[in-house]
Amino acid sequence: MKRREMLLTTGLAALGLSAFPWRRAAAADQAKRKLLMFTKSSSFEHSVAKRTDGELSHNERIMTELGREHGFDVVCTKDGAVFDGDLDQYDAFFFYTTGDLTQSGTDKQPPMTAQGKQRLLAAVAAGKGFLASHCGSDTFHSAGPRREEQEKKDDYIAMLGGEFIRHGPQQQARQKIVDKNFPGFDQISPAAVVEGEFLINDEWYSLKNFADDMHVLLVMDTQGMKGEDYERPPYPSTWIRRHEKGRVFYTSMGHREDVWTNKDFQNMLLGGLAWAFGDADYEVTPNIKQVAPGAHVMPPPVK
Repeated sequence: MKRREMLLTTGLAALGLSAFPWRRAAAADQAKRKLLMFTKSSSFEHSVAKRTDGELSHNERIMTELGREHGFDVVCTKDGAVFDGDLDQYDAFFFYTTGDLTQSGTDKQPPMTAQGKQRLLAAVAAGKGFLASHCGSDTFHSAGPRREEQEKKDDYIAMLGGEFIRHGPQQQARQKIVDKNFPGFDQISPAAVVEGEFLINDEWYSLKNFADDMHVLLVMDTQGMKGEDYERPPYPSTWIRRHEKGRVFYTSMGHREDVWTNKDFQNMLLGGLAWAFGDADYEVTPNIKQVAPGAHVMPPPVK
């Protein structure tokens, strides 16, 4: 493995084996969890994922520090060849990616092979955890004449549970907290919540191709939002789902640097990690039809 891919072996956190406050009691000899963080940009490269002079990107540094504090190991890479290697060593995968990852694209980093993509999907289906933030849904787009249309899903999108259409201007927006009992969501700061909705400034994705079996955690409250991309009923913005034996977590948040340093966002990620790692049990009850009945209504086409 290249040096810049950086195997980041972190020490046990000061909190010890119960570093996640919601983590189940574990045997003293239990191995630490290991996360592969993949940040290749085959299309648009977000500033939080950009490396300078071979140093870790902003979000890679944040995730590394969370691992150090909470007792899990992190491997950061932009090299798609990793998926042709040993995937058994990882407990979960985290994607902050864009475009067709089988192409070298914008960042010119080595792409995934078609076989590597299938190996990833098979690993998740067999029981690995998978997490993605923000542009993880702007990856491996489904084929179709227009992005605004519901289309036959790409296998990656089917696994993730939703797909990026486009976005409007960055703005403070409200997300209805559907499930405040999910790990990490019970730790959201009261100052960030107004009438049961979480407020934060970010770049908000308009999404489509939602999985019917997802358990929605946050719903995008589109009322009053600026931009035609949000001229649609409320839709899921953060969710979990089972992909066969695997555990999937996605949040549309994560464009801005200050979002990655926000403790509420970090707690949500840690809750998603605890669940994806298998360290927190949670009932994945499909609820999209109840909490976001208009989710499949698309925004108006681009003029």
